[in-house]
Amino acid sequence: MYIKKLILKNFRNYNELLLDFNEGTNVFVGNNAQGKTNILEAVYYASIGKSHRTNKDKELIKWDHNDAYIRIDIAKTRLDKKVEIKIFKEGKKGININSIKINKMSELIGTLNVVMFSPEDLNIIKDSPAYRRKFLDIELCKLYPRYYHNLAMYKKILSERNNALKKFNSNLDILDIYDIQLSEIGSYIIKKRLDYIDGLNEKSNEIHRDITSGKEEIKFEYLTNITSSDIKNELYDLLVKNRKRDFERKVTSVGPHRDDFLTYINHIDVKTYGSQGQQRTAVLSLKFASLQIIKDLTGEFPLLLLDDVLSELDITRQKYILNSISNVQTLITCTGINNIKKYLNSLVDMSVFEVENGSVNQIGN
Repeated sequence: MYIKKLILKNFRNYNELLLDFNEGTNVFVGNNAQGKTNILEAVYYASIGKSHRTNKDKELIKWDHNDAYIRIDIAKTRLDKKVEIKIFKEGKKGININSIKINKMSELIGTLNVVMFSPEDLNIIKDSPAYRRKFLDIELCKLYPRYYHNLAMYKKILSERNNALKKFNSNLDILDIYDIQLSEIGSYIIKKRLDYIDGLNEKSNEIHRDITSGKEEIKFEYLTNITSSDIKNELYDLLVKNRKRDFERKVTSVGPHRDDFLTYINHIDVKTYGSQGQQRTAVLSLKFASLQIIKDLTGEFPLLLLDDVLSELDITRQKYILNSISNVQTLITCTGINNIKKYLNSLVDMSVFEVENGSVNQIGN
């Protein structure tokens, strides 16, 4: 799978942009705040219908315009796809796939699989559990349409249960209904997350050893209140057991919305005790393991987006990335390529684009 063409209209700082992509590596060079990341953001948005930088779609529309347009032509093994998205200032958006309007976001997800690595991804390691849950949920939604549906249902029922906790001092009948539903759907979510963590551990071990020249081993551990293989019944029992506390705090205290995962390097918690370099390497291993999981399950490599991350890594990690992307269409943004040119030149399929103030010009192959 690879992108053949990208068209943007009134997106961020672009009035109009038409790009034909190389099937291999595409490097976007330019100073900061010129529009390099906006190109990657548009591709990412077309993959899941959300930006990685903002929750407000109207921020994607160029100043003084009422709408923005994204079109991406995708070459796939079985059937080529054309994704078109129109974003409106009032918050709505319309999405067409091969000129057919879709009504559910789940119909978009999986059409264009993307793995993105940006400096903000350090938050997966360093920040709150919400970032790590979000990472797991996005990756699993790409792979399983049922996961997307169940996650949406779980959030809806959870919100209703929390509203009931705030409204009533006690109402066992309605909580019984919510707890049965949450335990059934929540058990599916937890099981899929556990399986995904197992996959990350399997794929990341070799990746991390290669990056660190065999000096470090990485391991991911999912954290949940569930201790048995009977996830559904144990989750239901925990929801019932914690009702009194939940009524006092007006919030549901157990379930996959409270879970987390930890990252260990050489048996040390990277979030608390890892160096900045180890945290970056952990994210790098996480992303490349995710890329391999998508390839195994879909039969095609996803698109790899590297947003200004090479400057954050030492030469050993830069070399690992650039030597690992020969079979993957990759979009790289950077302020200069002098330090990595010798590795890029070894790639047969490569195009270099210069980005300046919303204008993109190809300057080399």
